[in-house]
Amino acid sequence: MMGLAMLAVAPQKMTAQDILTEVYTREHIPNKAPVPYAYLREADVMWAKDIYRIIDLKQKQNLPLYYPLTPINDRYNLISLILWGIDNEGIRAFDSSDPNNEFTIPLDRSKIDESFGAGTQTIKRLDLNGNYVDTTIANDRRIEEVKQVLVKEKWFFDKNHSVMSVRIIGFCPIRVYNQLDDQGMPTEALVKKKTVWVYFPELRPLFARHEMFNENNDAQRISFDDYFIQRRFNSYIYAESNVYSNRVISQYSVGMDAMLEAERVKEYLFETEHDLWEY
Repeated sequence: MMGLAMLAVAPQKMTAQDILTEVYTREHIPNKAPVPYAYLREADVMWAKDIYRIIDLKQKQNLPLYYPLTPINDRYNLISLILWGIDNEGIRAFDSSDPNNEFTIPLDRSKIDESFGAGTQTIKRLDLNGNYVDTTIANDRRIEEVKQVLVKEKWFFDKNHSVMSVRIIGFCPIRVYNQLDDQGMPTEALVKKKTVWVYFPELRPLFARHEMFNENNDAQRISFDDYFIQRRFNSYIYAESNVYSNRVISQYSVGMDAMLEAERVKEYLFETEHDLWEY
């Protein structure tokens, strides 16, 4: 009588590409496209105003925009994602040094790196003989120093739909860091430096395909585009378009007066919407 043959099946070798850290495949946001804006005619815009506001990335509500400082799998912070889009998807960056030409002077890769603190730096260090000598060091982009984002947006009243609307025009990341002395050590002097302007409509396809971190539920994340379109960020008003060469609030008010001026502009937007309603 023939015995039963036992078949031994060798286990298949698993590669790194076969390892899935999720129990399902994320398909919704990676394949998502931004929701297009509603068509708007010039004749329907009864009133419009340029508003500038500051998003403080270190405030608790805005922390998902600041962290992680280095990408973790598919998680990017706001600045890392913008720079990735500039490097890989042809998103343009514009010069921020001229306040009157925000989206007119495109920058090349070297200028972009320079604005984010990358490149070489010469500092003085002690040698073995106790003498200070010039030493050249190379720096990467200092993404962690970007702690604020200047946002330009257009507020307008659409009489066709009888609604006050707002659209973001662009972002300008701001580096906030301590000034260095000749030895490369930080001092108490604080420096705020604008980096580059990026055009928000160019960022929307990229933002729509990347998720925002949700600390309460990893299965219910939204895209960066939804986050900004739904205005889930916390911010304060920095300036409004005005006859005085678009001067910012800090140029004519300080301290509590500056806060009250920002609140006045906010109240002005509310009252304008109320006054333009037709009953």
